[in-house]
Amino acid sequence: MKIKLIRHATTILQFGGKKILIDPMLSPARAMAPVDYSPNRQNNPLVELPVTIEEFFDVDGVLLTHTHRDHFDDEAARLLPKEIPVFCQLDDKQKLNDLGFAQVYPIREKINWEGLKITRTSGQHGSGDLAKKMGPVSGYILSAPEEPTLYFAGDTIWCTEVDVALDKHQPNISVLYGGAAQFLEGGPITMTSEDVIRVCRKIPEMNVVVVHLEAFNHCVETRDAIKRALNDQGLSNSVWVPENGELLSF
Repeated sequence: MKIKLIRHATTILQFGGKKILIDPMLSPARAMAPVDYSPNRQNNPLVELPVTIEEFFDVDGVLLTHTHRDHFDDEAARLLPKEIPVFCQLDDKQKLNDLGFAQVYPIREKINWEGLKITRTSGQHGSGDLAKKMGPVSGYILSAPEEPTLYFAGDTIWCTEVDVALDKHQPNISVLYGGAAQFLEGGPITMTSEDVIRVCRKIPEMNVVVVHLEAFNHCVETRDAIKRALNDQGLSNSVWVPENGELLSF
């Protein structure tokens, strides 16, 4: 299994004989307006793609945790081939159909795709009323013969849903969306370093990868801050915080 972080939540996963593009945000740097009511006013994305656009066409399918613009932007909708299989949460099916994608597979619970099983999990994109305003988000458990069990948590904080997913599926590897994304009011809407540490403590033998960092203006926690927090807790050997363009093999 190989995971290549492109930028933010955009990754390319090689798993079960498939190459899967996850949460594609393909706009050039500074092409999108900043997130409103957030701690800084820089245009998004904050950094350029570390690869050429052509790399995104050499994939077998697309997996979306949700369709907020930092996970599926207008550029991805424009550039990706409309015949490519797209797997998503049920709430996003109509939007993708309206954009012209011909093979959209909403996952209510789980789906089998040519030997690869994808199971949807839930999360909370923030707390209280803020989470309701942010709308539904999903994570996914991926499993295939001779592969480790993999958990993409999606845009969620530590919550009961994450705790339940870890208990039920016992993943070998978890990919967490960090950055402590937030607005001027309300708490974080993605994982903080403290949330990452709670995930690590839940399954001590699990490997963890933290993405969703330093690429969108409402993400305030840096790679260095997360690494320091992990080091303080003695967790550096089981957690990876990759740079953009970095390939991890497990």
